[in-house]
Amino acid sequence: MTGKADSLNDTQPSLQNDWQSSSGLIADNASQKTDPSEENTPTSDDSKKEESNLTKREQWNKKIDFLIACTGYSIGLGNVWRFPYLCYKNGGGAFLLPYFISVFVVGIPMFLLEVSVGQLMSRGGIEAWNICPLLKGIGYSSIIIAFLINMYYNIVMAWTLFYLFASFTVTLPWSTCGGVWNTPNCDENITNTMKNYTSNYSTRATDPVIEYWERRVLGLSESIDDLGSLRWDLSLCLLLAWLIIFLCIFRGLKATSQVTYFTALSPYVLLIILFGRAVSLPGATTGLAYFISPNWTQLTSYMVWSDAGTQIFFSYAISIGSLPALGSFNDFHHNSFRDCCLFACVNTLASMLSGCVIFATLGYMSHETGVSIHAVADSGPGLAFVAYPKALSTLPISPLWSTLFFVMLFLLGLDSQFVSVEGFVTAFTDIFPHLLNNLRNRQIFMIISCLLSFFIGLPMVTNGGMYIFQMFDFYIGSRIILVVAIFECIAVGYVYGAKKYADHLRLMFGYGLKLFIIVFWCLLSPAFSLILLILSIIGFQSLTYKRQSTGEVYQYPTWTIVCGWSLASCCVVMIPLLAIWKILKAKGSFFERVKSLTKPHFSQEVSIRLEATKSSMDVESEYSI
Repeated sequence: MTGKADSLNDTQPSLQNDWQSSSGLIADNASQKTDPSEENTPTSDDSKKEESNLTKREQWNKKIDFLIACTGYSIGLGNVWRFPYLCYKNGGGAFLLPYFISVFVVGIPMFLLEVSVGQLMSRGGIEAWNICPLLKGIGYSSIIIAFLINMYYNIVMAWTLFYLFASFTVTLPWSTCGGVWNTPNCDENITNTMKNYTSNYSTRATDPVIEYWERRVLGLSESIDDLGSLRWDLSLCLLLAWLIIFLCIFRGLKATSQVTYFTALSPYVLLIILFGRAVSLPGATTGLAYFISPNWTQLTSYMVWSDAGTQIFFSYAISIGSLPALGSFNDFHHNSFRDCCLFACVNTLASMLSGCVIFATLGYMSHETGVSIHAVADSGPGLAFVAYPKALSTLPISPLWSTLFFVMLFLLGLDSQFVSVEGFVTAFTDIFPHLLNNLRNRQIFMIISCLLSFFIGLPMVTNGGMYIFQMFDFYIGSRIILVVAIFECIAVGYVYGAKKYADHLRLMFGYGLKLFIIVFWCLLSPAFSLILLILSIIGFQSLTYKRQSTGEVYQYPTWTIVCGWSLASCCVVMIPLLAIWKILKAKGSFFERVKSLTKPHFSQEVSIRLEATKSSMDVESEYSI
């Protein structure tokens, strides 16, 4: 479309001038027909002058920058260490049915909702929810969740850097029992090691990779009550991770978008290389069969559907406040709906490719040792820092493959992290534009944010830090985002109104998606999110941590449960509290106060843009008639 328009402008300037003249006459005629109450509406010339005086928001260099940024942000560690295990655990290929249903019912709709709100309002995670001032607390809740997730997510980055640096050696340190951290029970025979996952005998042989993880990297204490001391090497890795994140975003959006091309695309090159190596190994087909062979009876379990839905929320980074920020840098007429559909395809392919790499490698390890894949399949840190590194240590030139794997893991986490931090900073920039629109002040705020997150995250790199990390992940990274998503659907679909929002989408995309909004944002998406929330509450179990070296299961004390739920409540309590505060602050009767708070507070720039676009479309319609 753009190319054709440019060609027409070059070859037919007279026709363009005639059209502009005709449009001007029609616009004048149209303005004469307007209602007297609309006489104070700015003319197009006034709008242009007024808009030129406004501070223009940064935009992506190219249209594809938005898709690349979304891909890099949302496709991260969860695609590598969570999706493959969930697929294997919940019926293999049969799990793809609830997964794809979740993609269409809640993934694409909620992704589009957050992006389009940011694009319409030209604001980030907090100010974008001026579209419904009564529920503006959604923005504050999202930003609080984002800050907490950024803080503990970067601990994984520190672990990854630790393993990456340890891979620069001839012999991987977790492949032998010669380290000072090893115990007399250390056994390099992997067949004995795998028994640690399933057997309950009293005298345990422990694998060097487990001892390396628990004793060298974590220095794991006995409980959360015993935090011990800081792990200075992990602390330095954490500091380096925050420094790299700052360097990726400190020069502004245009520089960040260039960095995103590398951090978002290069992991796929490494993933394809690892895939080529994995499928060539003996036993790879056995591992792939475990991964994709369907077990349809699993679909009768509600936990399968719950896992599929929560994986979509986790993978698509919904309700964390960064998607509105990414959308706010789009051109007003950018077709975000198309990009959301493309993103869903890329995300699914990345998850499937990661699963093939992981399980093909685990199949090889099973072939070499005679131990069942079921004994080594794990999720989260257990997969990324124990099972998979052990498999890599058995390969020829193992340091090379280990380096490639942890570089890939770091890059996957890096763009997710710095885009999330950028979204956090953008939210406050929109609140204090006169202070933070200045690049120097913005950089100072970035430094403060990164340092604050670093210092608050230091307890997670102590001897008991793993217990704190798991507590944050358990209470912040799952159920709470479902609550925020439900309120988002209520704000746009019901309070603001499906028809009105469809009209805005028509101005933005050229088509309104009214039926889409009614079916998904008003019905299916909030209902699906509510069902997931109920299922997660029904299936709630107290948090535990299993020490792989001893097989002991640590039960978190009662005070951690209270702290966890209190922390989670602080994230969502902003929504009702801010609504109550706004109602009390407003003037008039209760009904008048609520009614005024359901009307959007558009910025001057957005109001001018909406009016100009509407006038242009009205003129085109009248001219065509």
